[in-house]
Amino acid sequence: MKLLLLIWKGQGEWEEDWGETYAGKRQPALFLIDINSGQVLPVKGIPKSLSTGRVVWAPSTQGLHQYLVFVGWSSNPRKLGIKHCYNRPCALYAVRAPFYASEASDFEVKESPNEDSPVLNLTESLSSAFFPSFRSCSVDSGAHSATDSFHRIDWPVKPVNGQLSSSKIIDVIPIVRSAEDGCFPGLYCSYFISNPWLSDGCTMIVSSTWGSSQVILSVNVLSGVVSRISPTDSKFFMESSYSRWRQYYIRSPVDVPQIKYGYLVDTAAWDWLDVSSPIFRCSAEVNSLLSSRQFTILKIPVKHVSDCLTKGASKPFEAIFVSRQSKKNDVCDPLIVVLHGGPHGVSLSGFAKSYAFLSSLGYSLLIVNYRGSTGFGEEALQSLLGNVGSQDVNDVITAIDHVIDTGVASPSKIAVIGGSHGGFLTTHLIGQAPDKFVAAAVRNPVCNLASMVGITDLPDWCYAETYGVEGKTKFTEAPSVEDLALFHSKSPISHISKVKTPIIFTLGGKDLRVPLSNGLQYARALKEKGVEVKILMFPDDEHPIERPQSDYESHLNIAVWFNKYCK
Repeated sequence: MKLLLLIWKGQGEWEEDWGETYAGKRQPALFLIDINSGQVLPVKGIPKSLSTGRVVWAPSTQGLHQYLVFVGWSSNPRKLGIKHCYNRPCALYAVRAPFYASEASDFEVKESPNEDSPVLNLTESLSSAFFPSFRSCSVDSGAHSATDSFHRIDWPVKPVNGQLSSSKIIDVIPIVRSAEDGCFPGLYCSYFISNPWLSDGCTMIVSSTWGSSQVILSVNVLSGVVSRISPTDSKFFMESSYSRWRQYYIRSPVDVPQIKYGYLVDTAAWDWLDVSSPIFRCSAEVNSLLSSRQFTILKIPVKHVSDCLTKGASKPFEAIFVSRQSKKNDVCDPLIVVLHGGPHGVSLSGFAKSYAFLSSLGYSLLIVNYRGSTGFGEEALQSLLGNVGSQDVNDVITAIDHVIDTGVASPSKIAVIGGSHGGFLTTHLIGQAPDKFVAAAVRNPVCNLASMVGITDLPDWCYAETYGVEGKTKFTEAPSVEDLALFHSKSPISHISKVKTPIIFTLGGKDLRVPLSNGLQYARALKEKGVEVKILMFPDDEHPIERPQSDYESHLNIAVWFNKYCK
């Protein structure tokens, strides 16, 4: 007789994750590895409620143990989507490294005989602090991305009996509420280069958004003086650095990227050198297509300025206009309106292959940075909270009317494209202005906030964008009937009865931010009422739909769709 032994492995208790792109990922932990001996030591004392990241060595200091500084994101009360959400509660922590330096060597990994030392929160007074180059950003609003502040903590913090104690946080750059024309609009940094320091030891080089452009700034962390060191032609973007040389890309919507080096000649002057690189070479045909295009950054006055608007929210917003250098037979090319997501993101005057592709097919592009975009000061950004579906929609229509009135675009052939909140805007526009557009394309669009709030990885976003300032306190896991009614009224689906524009959807099957059911519901409702709809499903893609094959297939189909209705 043979016995068959079956082993059943249970799935275990459900564990919450950090949402979009982090599904199925394990809790991170810190370890030190001696690359000579291969010895691995765990860093102890970190609470299980903290997810750790962005770890840097603190400078060695006599009388103190060796410390690590890291960013910790707390899982209390729950984990919400963290991708592109810079307002999640987090702090900079210091923890003792699990080794000591032996007498025979300046740096020999040996397990410390001392007891575990608890972690120290270095930034208790800040709601969100990250990027420890001994720098932190503070975003204290419902918006997931807002104007950054810049702070300094002098290291070492004062030791007490050989242990760290909390230290004063020194403000270097405050949040800019509203900047005067041409002046520094505030700090907007999505990343830090690995070695941002100049040789003086107190000046950092950072890349930041300034209106519709990416610029390079020098920041003196002692004096707080901020200087724009990149040229004013809106084409420079910092990529990396080493030693005294700083490496940058030069790019624009109509220029294939090239490498330049910036060299600090003296305390204030920079020289820029061209660098030949085969990486960015392209065919003569591509060069010819792009060389016939030009771009300009337009200032669009706000319509219907009221007394309730702040100074920053009353100022003109911007749009990037890409077109032929000369009209063909004095006829305007069909126009594609391009809308970014966020909504607190920004479209920059840099090269993007998808935009270059659409432009090369004979389209003009109107890339709108409506109020609420980053790079224009905090007042303009905050003005959109609670006004989505109205203020942003009106800004886009105002921008379209502006290029029509100035004679650079025709009202007869206009298409619109956007992803995420840009898809929210796109579907709002074809519902609120149904006669304005001949075709539309959306990627993972927000179409119905009422159905999205219960399944997205950032339900708090629905409250913040719908209610505005009150959204932070109103957020609940159990929306009321009143909440759901307001969500629906703010959503594109509330205008679906008026839609007649042919539209193509590209949807990611693994999207946790705007789950595909949101777009499918809207698409099915349009089909039911006879609107021409095409749906492309990418089952292995998340919210961005950025896998190379998916990216290629989606933009190729969008181009065919636009050519069908706009040419």
